[in-house]
Amino acid sequence: MYTDSLTNLFNEFQFSEQLFRPVIATLILISAILLIRAILAKFIRKSVKATELRRRWLVQTRNVLLLFMVLGLMLIWAEELRTLALGIVAIAVAFVVATKELIMCLTGSLVKSGGSAFSIGDRIQIKEFRGDVIDQNLLATTILEVGPGKFSHQRTGRMIAIPNSLFVSEPVINESYTHDFVLHVFTVPFKREDDWPTAQQALLESANRHCADYVEQAKRYMQRMSDHRGIDVPSAEPRVTITVPAAGEIHLIVRFPTKSGMRSFMEQSILNDVFQNNTFTRITEKN
Repeated sequence: MYTDSLTNLFNEFQFSEQLFRPVIATLILISAILLIRAILAKFIRKSVKATELRRRWLVQTRNVLLLFMVLGLMLIWAEELRTLALGIVAIAVAFVVATKELIMCLTGSLVKSGGSAFSIGDRIQIKEFRGDVIDQNLLATTILEVGPGKFSHQRTGRMIAIPNSLFVSEPVINESYTHDFVLHVFTVPFKREDDWPTAQQALLESANRHCADYVEQAKRYMQRMSDHRGIDVPSAEPRVTITVPAAGEIHLIVRFPTKSGMRSFMEQSILNDVFQNNTFTRITEKN
């Protein structure tokens, strides 16, 4: 029984034929290199009298033989090294596949930070997610949702954690790149036969009234932003322009400056002011 145990233990440590040959070749190579080095060193010490030249030859001989030994070992173990490399590659691929989302999140964090796309407090939109940024880290960006839709400016009360992997492949819209003051835009649709010219004038007058207290301050701020960032910032004056998105329709585009946190309040104030006592339903036909 004791003999059987020893036999089994010996069999466990036996080299396979595939591993036995490179081990023997390695031992032969190392022995040959050591023998050649000893012979050459003895010859150099006897033949070269100058101390500096002898030392140089000994060092160069040692380095050349070391290089030959490394090359020889690479040739001997080439098949095993290739197998090991394939195993390492397979492990690396499996690791990447298993941690793909984590790597994408870390990459997205680098892209987001490197591009300075937004900061805490900015209102952003990426895909269908839109809101005010309240936190960001290496894995996710947290926003307080604003909506519904991309034209509303009221918080829904929901918090959204966006994985940073989205920032690698999706464009980010920053609605607060000017920070303190922003240019807010909203659309008022009309039919072609409605009294939209009167509505256009009423909207412009209302926007001017509501912005009168800070419009000059907004202009100076926009000018500073233009000088600091080297970009052309649009005029801060309120304006109402028209578009024709489809036959029979007129859309009035209202744009005005406002403080960053008052977009929804100002929009509602202007709309209530204009439409509270007016319908602008039809233009009276002239005889």
